[in-house]
Amino acid sequence: MVESSPFLDSAKEISFGSVSGIAGKLFEYPFDTVKVRLQSQPDGLPLHFSGPFDCFRQTWQNEGISGFYRGLASPLVGAAAENASLFVSYEASKNGIRSLMYPAYSQSDRLPIQALLVCGAASGAFTSFILTPIELIKCKMQVQSLSLYDSLLARSSPTAPTIHSSQASTILKRNIATSAHQLPGAFDLVLQVYRESGIAGFWRGQLGTLFRETGGSAAWFGAYEFASSLFRSRKVNAGGNAEQGISQIEAMLSGACAGIAYNISLFPADSVKSRMQTESIISSSGPQLGFWSVAKSMYQNGGIKVLYRGCGMTVARAAPSSAIIFLVYENLKVRL
Repeated sequence: MVESSPFLDSAKEISFGSVSGIAGKLFEYPFDTVKVRLQSQPDGLPLHFSGPFDCFRQTWQNEGISGFYRGLASPLVGAAAENASLFVSYEASKNGIRSLMYPAYSQSDRLPIQALLVCGAASGAFTSFILTPIELIKCKMQVQSLSLYDSLLARSSPTAPTIHSSQASTILKRNIATSAHQLPGAFDLVLQVYRESGIAGFWRGQLGTLFRETGGSAAWFGAYEFASSLFRSRKVNAGGNAEQGISQIEAMLSGACAGIAYNISLFPADSVKSRMQTESIISSSGPQLGFWSVAKSMYQNGGIKVLYRGCGMTVARAAPSSAIIFLVYENLKVRL
């Protein structure tokens, strides 16, 4: 048997986390696009969308299936980097806290849930610095067509049929489809951010990502570990061996719990972050505000409701997405 090494273990965690992250992102990306578009709607103006279903409908009618996957390349890289970083730093945190606070525990012993929550928070804090630049470009690409829609609508002749008529909708959809190919790509947006704000510009919204990932990752790993421990305890009580691990269904159920816990925990921080990262696309007027100023403005204009815009749909898609991530991760870990 080949002995394990820290380098080999880290390489495996990176590989497993990357593959599982990509699998989850392919499933959830259309829902993430809708979430970002809902979060990015400016205050004090008529809303583009009345809710998630209206956003789905308008995106499909105006842009087709490609509208839901606008900017997919960046988040695929981001999903691989995010999950690889999360799982690697989570395992590293567990090893560190085990040696510092639980020296009597072996590698096979499971740490107390409070220790796992700390490890999850540490891994999320570390990952947030990797994730913010990737999410910045992703969010900008996801809302580009909204400004394009407004621009084309503003140029429409006042004597033309209303936008709600079938003919006008068909013309607008055709114009959007044609103009969408001329929108800046990910590389163009990277250059634009660098020209306008320098290197620091890529970490716009970092505080929101830090809050979301620190609390969210603690909830994500904590919920998964807690749910899976319940399944293991039930197996032991039934006379089985807990070391055999959990079943495929149990891994998916535990992962679903993790996804729900992650998104419920600090969703307002994600809403503020998305608004900060897309304001230059949606509304180019005014100075760029900081995290607390944007949060205060959102609350004053829309109350607590605006901070949870898109939360229900996000939680609904997070459950199957996280189920896929942990299912793929656990299977890779057992088989390779």
